[in-house]
Amino acid sequence: MGAVRMDFNAKTNPGRESRLQQLEEDKVWDVLIIGGGATGAGIAVDAAARGFSTVLFDTQDFSEGTSSRSTKLIHGGVRYMKNPRDWKLVREAMIERKLLLGNAPHIVHPEPFILPCYENFEREYYMAGLCLYGAMAYGGYEVGKTEFLSAAETIRRLPGVKADGLKGGVQFWDAQFDDSRLNIALMKTAEARGALLLNYVPVVGFERGCGGEITVVKVKDEFSGKEYSVKTRMVFNAAGVWADEIRRMVSPDVKPFIRASRGSHIVVSTDHFGGKTGMFIPKTSDGRVLFCIPWHGVLEIGTTDKEEKDISFNPEPTEEEIEFMLETARKYLAYPISRKDVLASFAGLRPLFNPNAGGSTAAVSREHSVIPEFKNMITVTGGKWTAYRKMAEHAMSVAVDQGLIYKRPCPTKYMSIYRDNEFNPDELEAEILKGTLTDEQLKAYAVHCRDTQFAMTREDVLYRRLRIGQMNKAKTEELLPKIKEVFEAEAS
Repeated sequence: MGAVRMDFNAKTNPGRESRLQQLEEDKVWDVLIIGGGATGAGIAVDAAARGFSTVLFDTQDFSEGTSSRSTKLIHGGVRYMKNPRDWKLVREAMIERKLLLGNAPHIVHPEPFILPCYENFEREYYMAGLCLYGAMAYGGYEVGKTEFLSAAETIRRLPGVKADGLKGGVQFWDAQFDDSRLNIALMKTAEARGALLLNYVPVVGFERGCGGEITVVKVKDEFSGKEYSVKTRMVFNAAGVWADEIRRMVSPDVKPFIRASRGSHIVVSTDHFGGKTGMFIPKTSDGRVLFCIPWHGVLEIGTTDKEEKDISFNPEPTEEEIEFMLETARKYLAYPISRKDVLASFAGLRPLFNPNAGGSTAAVSREHSVIPEFKNMITVTGGKWTAYRKMAEHAMSVAVDQGLIYKRPCPTKYMSIYRDNEFNPDELEAEILKGTLTDEQLKAYAVHCRDTQFAMTREDVLYRRLRIGQMNKAKTEELLPKIKEVFEAEAS
């Protein structure tokens, strides 16, 4: 399995060569992690913070897959309230939401949402459900108060909502974040605690001992093509929708247990939908909910839920999905947005653990699963961004139970997450959208990302350190050539 890569040049990232050289040492790592998304990053922070020697590999850039393509919510999961069996999951997510607000306030912030109501008694019905949702955060984990709104107040707080027939609304609270920036911040947090982290280094094979345990993981640097044999005591498979592919490398006859669901989003201008409050649409034809969320100066609309058979590195929304989101949002917006209003679109593939489930993937549980196999591999799949820390803690406890690592306290519950104090990407993005960012400013930030934030390509900078790649396709195409020299200046 491979993918087309641009601007590869190992010399452009000072420090990468020395990190690769560590792979040549005759060392047995305590913990080896495959996958640098939310799950892998969380495990890397946890393992390194407990004092275990930790190494992590990702085929792509960190968070380039699903973990940079989310709905940007840290939330309990309001749609799970329909099933009392999921209430425990909601409660746990709300606890993690509050912890993240404390540990990463520079990346995660409280966000109000309004559900506009157009039918008689609809407001009362949803008020009851959303009050129960808010009550799940009892014990000091609340974010904000659920409120009953008049039609006039709904329009005031949600400018751009369709006023015709509006009966009022219900406001509730969750939290919003920047997914890929949190991912990179977690990597920096793990690195500060001694973890070795390498993007663009895919796993290409395994060696197993006489008892069937994994003794060596073979990896390949995509820049140089050089392969390394890395010794380890245990492996965490956190490869997301590619977890089954990793498992087949270990044993070709394994039964697959991952189903992939494609979640798609579109981005439009906020010109006709002002304010900072998100809108929550509770019913769609695919069984999900839809959010319209102000994010970095644009309006993000999503998500859909479609089973994905073709698991690729760069999934794209179909025109049918884009029209579905436009059509659903139009029912609630005063301005009739159309295809020409779409500035960008993106899709991510969610790994769902439930191989025998029938029907739509919307019905498959989002609860994570931790599965020990092959003597010393633990596959971690499912779940969502909000629960990444809890998932990591669970995975580490299973490793302890399996006798793969020693029992040590988990220190991540109140651990501050790395903050970049040199650049504020929010300010840079605002200047890009206003057209006031100079080429020199952009190049300076690209160099910073190359030298300190693991960026290896222009796309790494514009899509995952800045977020303009997901916000405005045309603007991104304009900016890509401007930082090309940053990744070619030291080419041999």
